[in-house]
Amino acid sequence: MNPAKRQEIFTRFRAANPHPKTELEYATPFELLVAVILSAQATDVSVNSATRILFPLANTPQALLDLGEEKLREYVQRIGLYQTKSKHIIRMCQLLLEKHDGTVPQTREELEALPGVGRKTANVVLNTAFGQPTIAVDTHIFRVSNRTGIAPGKDVLEVEKKLLKFVPDEFKHDAHHWLILHGRYTCQARKPKCAQCLIADLCECKEKTL
Repeated sequence: MNPAKRQEIFTRFRAANPHPKTELEYATPFELLVAVILSAQATDVSVNSATRILFPLANTPQALLDLGEEKLREYVQRIGLYQTKSKHIIRMCQLLLEKHDGTVPQTREELEALPGVGRKTANVVLNTAFGQPTIAVDTHIFRVSNRTGIAPGKDVLEVEKKLLKFVPDEFKHDAHHWLILHGRYTCQARKPKCAQCLIADLCECKEKTL
């Protein structure tokens, strides 16, 4: 895909949604970090349903530690992998208090050193909470990047590196949100809605469902 096409694709995304946001509900960087950990292999809807009850009761590292792992599991038990995630969150809270004075760090290295936090989670937090031009690649973004030709790659890291290389700087901060929303609601895995797609004429997929 040539640079002019990418420029036009993201220009259209921005025109349609000038201020894209995550669909996870949060009020602080710590709440976002917890929500993103919970969202792995789970829907944002299920995470929001749990955190709407959890966060009013415990939304700081100390408050979650005081709540305890067993009680935390009760609040998130409808989310996939909730037992492992609860364990990670409690240990993460301990490390935040021990090493970061209870605040969420703003570097990838420090974030990835926390339990339950991988590269994708770190990228989401750095971008959404702290405004850094990182791009988190999930299954939606991986699919859209490959299917459209925006940034094809054999794995998520390759796609991430290509997106950072090819997405024009003016769009980098919001690119993650536009791509995930496009994959979630338009460029879906089984039945992409090509007839409703605002970039269908720019997309390089050879098998469109028009």
